[in-house]
Amino acid sequence: MQPQDAQTQRFRLSDQYQQLKRNFHRHLIQQVEERNLDLDHWDSVKIDRFVTEQMRRYVVEQRLPVNQRESEVLARDARDELVGFGPIQSLVDDDAVNDIVVNGPATVFVEREGRLYTAPVRFVDDSHVIRVIQRILAPLGRRVDESTPMVDARLPDGSRVNAIIPPIALDGPCLSIRKFRKQALSAEDMLRYGSCTQPMLDYLREKVEQRVNLMVLGGTGSGKTTFLNLLSQWIPQDERIITIEDAAELRLHHGHVVRLESRPPNLEGERAVSARDLVRNALRMRPDRIIVGEVRGDEVLDMLQAMNTGHDGSMTTLHANGIDDALHRLELLAGFAGFNGSESTFRGQVSSALQMLVHVSRMPGGDRRVMSVSEVLGADAGGLRLRPAFRFDVGSRQHVDLRGQG
Repeated sequence: MQPQDAQTQRFRLSDQYQQLKRNFHRHLIQQVEERNLDLDHWDSVKIDRFVTEQMRRYVVEQRLPVNQRESEVLARDARDELVGFGPIQSLVDDDAVNDIVVNGPATVFVEREGRLYTAPVRFVDDSHVIRVIQRILAPLGRRVDESTPMVDARLPDGSRVNAIIPPIALDGPCLSIRKFRKQALSAEDMLRYGSCTQPMLDYLREKVEQRVNLMVLGGTGSGKTTFLNLLSQWIPQDERIITIEDAAELRLHHGHVVRLESRPPNLEGERAVSARDLVRNALRMRPDRIIVGEVRGDEVLDMLQAMNTGHDGSMTTLHANGIDDALHRLELLAGFAGFNGSESTFRGQVSSALQMLVHVSRMPGGDRRVMSVSEVLGADAGGLRLRPAFRFDVGSRQHVDLRGQG
């Protein structure tokens, strides 16, 4: 069975197969147009039956030298080209795949359990990649072309999508998809993976219920949004929550949630709605808590002001590699937002707004860990004054409970 699988993979990656798939795809499109078929109203079973029937006829008519297994592969791939996302549809459907990265037509990588692997799929050429990108973006009302060569978007399930095409991308169109889990990680999942401990979760749950303002910080792919989702599950059901994100990823299972998403400018460079606009508007919507998916721009000042003026229990995430780095990042963003006060004044505002910092990180092996949980006591010339509650010891690979140690 294994040699056959390897042989099939080599067949799918060959130029001969790519040309065969392209020709059969054109044949399917021709059949759809000639018959005036509306595939949008067909279920998956009917579509599979149509593609399989056309595949059998096409193989006979063209006298193609393909066996039964190769015919089945071609039919499945052609179906994905017709109504899915082409070569990467099987990767999108695979729950074990966390990230999909397309570096031009010939190179596709996937991340599984924190590690990157080469995927046994490829595109025909640059135009093939761009066609799949356009299919992803079309239902979202977004586009990518030479005038707008970069785009951020999300799939209906919340998965993040980033695409960048020539002339900006020198080696061909690039597509990145960070998939969203169908089921959000639970506290039990976190414990099973060793990301945190039960005493830590109990402590954080108590702080969330006490309406502590909290920030989750970490690097790329460290699990900030995942952990924020976990924390949000402990917000009482009778509280009104407003979420603000650039791409909606948070999934809050509450009865009173208002989800807001920023909007980029149109082709004329107008009608943009920034995260800062949404934070300001959220203050007028009678929120009990405001959750900003990630602070990355001039919304930082309005978010801190909201936390300082009665919206206790608010949460956010920040891209930073440590607590000191987080403070410097906040100062930098505040400067971009036009803050003209002194460094000590801004640090005082941060220490008043935030009472808890949670640092998460992705380890070299791909595992994700809560590196530290710290209470914010105030600020001084050296930075924030913190009282560590939990810390991950890299040497012993164990979480240490620091409460009660002074």
